[in-house]
Amino acid sequence: MIGLEGSRPDLTDYHECIKIIEDHVRQFTVDQLEEMNWKIKQAGVTCLKWEDFQETEHGHELIAQPPWKVELLETETPPVPFPFASSPAPKPQILSGIRVLELCRIIAGPAMGRGLAEYGAEVIKVTSPNLSDVPFFQVDANIGKHTVDLDLKESSGRKAFEELLQSADVVLDGYRPGSLNRLGYGPRQLLELAKQRGRGLIYVAENCFGHTGPWSTRPGWQQIADCVTGVAWAQGEAMGLNEPVVPPFPMSDYGTGCMGTIAVLTALFRRATQGGSYIGTTSLCQYDIYLLQLGLYDEKVMGELRREHDSHFFELRHHDSVDEVGKRALKTMRRTHPELFEDRHMQECFSKGFNASVRTIRPVVDMDGYWNGFLRSSRPNGFDQPTWDDWEFDRDLLEA
Repeated sequence: MIGLEGSRPDLTDYHECIKIIEDHVRQFTVDQLEEMNWKIKQAGVTCLKWEDFQETEHGHELIAQPPWKVELLETETPPVPFPFASSPAPKPQILSGIRVLELCRIIAGPAMGRGLAEYGAEVIKVTSPNLSDVPFFQVDANIGKHTVDLDLKESSGRKAFEELLQSADVVLDGYRPGSLNRLGYGPRQLLELAKQRGRGLIYVAENCFGHTGPWSTRPGWQQIADCVTGVAWAQGEAMGLNEPVVPPFPMSDYGTGCMGTIAVLTALFRRATQGGSYIGTTSLCQYDIYLLQLGLYDEKVMGELRREHDSHFFELRHHDSVDEVGKRALKTMRRTHPELFEDRHMQECFSKGFNASVRTIRPVVDMDGYWNGFLRSSRPNGFDQPTWDDWEFDRDLLEA
């Protein structure tokens, strides 16, 4: 879009890469870049300050909404009690027997399914063999789940998916608004299935920009949301800079995943007590708005943090990649807070899918009378068959 080749294997120096990209970006105005992005549906935004985002039409729209919400879709189906199915866990799990179909990629959407798997739900992550995903993220996001590849544009893939749908309780949608509608699996389309079987369905969707407003159909991921809402500017200013810096770690991704998990739990409770089908929505931008509305640390606190942490971290600038930002943040955190990285916080289990041991953070939620945790180790996308039968469990996770 900006005149660079698709591949430059000769470019191996980090700072040279930055210079060449920035030299090309500077050939265009902000308005030109916005128009070019819009034409080819490229995920790019102008980096705004929080006060500037609030003045946009889209900002007005989202700020008037809660971080997440659950709305009623139909009232014809009767209440469906929590099944509390038998489980190999040492105590009951609150979502045992609940079936979830997760149609999501990367982090925020899969984090919703990850949270539900932690409470005992049977989660099948459905991905397309024609869409790329980040292998590194699958190690964390796919724990507790089964994973299948299905092409929902082909008859065989649709047949297998529709068989899974017959007994599903929850569908998670991590794509832009309307994407699953075009495939025939949007919330309104799935209502007919719910009515035919006499059991309500929960549909929870997350995306980057929200589900209403002029930017709702724009593509994006965490750093896009962080830049457009003002989080990146807040990060840069907190570091003592007069420029934005993308925040370390996928905070908005996992935060949005938590909000989506809460929306599912809320909808399942309403289905159990009142009946009906429900739709829940949340987004990366809505999570960022929630964070910014909580307020920022004052200059005194930030000054103390700048003195405490490695100066190398505060040398980061707007052009640094999220990988570089995260690497420096981890280094200074390991020095200043080594207790965060102690083995007592971790659990380990061999993964047949990855053919390696996988270490993950232990679940942090503890509820009297219930067991909270994952029943099976992680696996790559597309590892399992599309069936609700024959779910294995890993004893190492139960005894961790």
